[in-house]
Amino acid sequence: MNEEIHINKKVIIPAHEIQFRFSRSSGPGGQNVNKLSTKVSLIFDLAHSSAIDETTRHLLMHKLASEINSAGKITITSQESRSQYANRLIALEKFVGLMRKALIVPKIRRETKPSRSAVTKRLSGKNKRGVQKKLRSKRIDIE
Repeated sequence: MNEEIHINKKVIIPAHEIQFRFSRSSGPGGQNVNKLSTKVSLIFDLAHSSAIDETTRHLLMHKLASEINSAGKITITSQESRSQYANRLIALEKFVGLMRKALIVPKIRRETKPSRSAVTKRLSGKNKRGVQKKLRSKRIDIE
């Protein structure tokens, strides 16, 4: 396993800060399920991690509030594969994806006004359409 997990250029988490717990998987699989501990739980202590600075920690705590337990830890489980190693890799991929998605800062939307030419073009188009509809009517105006 790698010594460190690269989330982005700023955030690099040392492997020793990530814990793995193994337990028996549920669902179909025959005797494999009953004998082997293939389910993997990845545990990362976000509240006390030394790899993450305070501003990033605050952002992650806010964005991942539903994923964090009361102790400030993120727990991700994987039991898709019948192999403990494969489940470990899947859990790591899920963790990296979750962290990367949470670290994306959305662009600030600035309100814009349409240009004067765009407004006049829109209004002239509406006017032309109205004239066209008036020409279709059977009523004839005699002036």
